[in-house]
Amino acid sequence: MNAIYVDGAFLTTKAALRCMYEGNRGGVVIYMGSVYTHEATPLKSAYVTASHGVLGLARTLASEGGPHNVRSHVVCPGFVCTPLFDRQVPQLAKAFGISDEDVVRKAMLSCTTNGMFTTVEDIAKTVLFLSSSGAALTGQSLMVSHDWHMQ
Repeated sequence: MNAIYVDGAFLTTKAALRCMYEGNRGGVVIYMGSVYTHEATPLKSAYVTASHGVLGLARTLASEGGPHNVRSHVVCPGFVCTPLFDRQVPQLAKAFGISDEDVVRKAMLSCTTNGMFTTVEDIAKTVLFLSSSGAALTGQSLMVSHDWHMQ
């Protein structure tokens, strides 16, 4: 898990920075995390650990990249309906001894204020905002989760 998330992010960033630093071109690096970038949960220790590592990488890059006009962020979505999500629901239901419906309603969406899933469009709008040249932000992690884990 760490080799994919943390090492992959680190090596990709290292390669991209060559171009970004050259001539002080700058740019924005946006990593994808999840709500677990800021929280822990049972049965996901490797994922939580890797997500926390990506946050550290983003914050370090924000600090080191600033003089080169490089900004970085982590987008942290809540649950998004994807094929991976569809596979996790029955696994979690079995692990916790509850129905699939209860996993979704009580374990996943109960943390949101409106009981809604995060959408791909929600994430895309956040990435667009963070990547805009007018955004005077760096080293931020934004939760895109219908108010789950408000900061």
